Amino acid sequence: MTPMPRFTILGIAREGWPVIAAVAVVLALVSGGLWILAPWVGIVMTIAAAIVTLWAVWFFRDPERTTPREPGAIICGADGVISFIGPGTPPPESGVTGDDARGLTRVSVFMNIFNVHVNRAPLAGTVQRIAYTPGKFFNASLEKASEHNERLSMVLLSADGGRFVVVQIAGLIARRIVCRVKEGAALRAGERFGLIRFGSRVDHYLPSGITPVVTVGQRVVAGETILGRATVTSDHAERLLQGAGA
Repeated sequence: MTPMPRFTILGIAREGWPVIAAVAVVLALVSGGLWILAPWVGIVMTIAAAIVTLWAVWFFRDPERTTPREPGAIICGADGVISFIGPGTPPPESGVTGDDARGLTRVSVFMNIFNVHVNRAPLAGTVQRIAYTPGKFFNASLEKASEHNERLSMVLLSADGGRFVVVQIAGLIARRIVCRVKEGAALRAGERFGLIRFGSRVDHYLPSGITPVVTVGQRVVAGETILGRATVTSDHAERLLQGAGA
């Protein structure tokens, strides 16, 4: 597979740099004005501005990850905490409906404002479908967020012809879902495909017959933690391995 272009600059997600620059400039102007009016207030504001700017840099961090090279492994697509494991049906706009949607297990990962917010592909495959759906901004930890919140569904077609659905869901204060790939793109397992700003959730729909190997409340790492394992035959195991990568 042809690797996707790099979207990280100096260890920071590309989309974060405009936000960081805007925060730094606005806070610098405010601090400068306060220095003139009241120096002691300006000092306090300068310290606060530095802390906020550093937090913005830290929020958009995009560290390298080492993805397990294990055929059939389904990799976690988000950093955070497992908030739900149970039967689930993908959003209708994903196109995975009817018999294809039976027996799936939804594994939800809740990301708070302190987690890395870059999302990664759960397995190697071709992006078959991308569907954005506008919606509300309930707390992403709530069950109704899956149905009512703004979201973006991505369907991956794996080497064995199976379809896997992963859904980015906006949260209470998240207002921007970013998907960096287009339909037809080839992704490796663990490869970056997007991000969500400021607290959100990612739903993974494990195919029928795959038992999750994680538990509710467990902390997980995007691109590294294995959510479940599919049984693979030797005829396409090597193809799956060739698709793995960070």
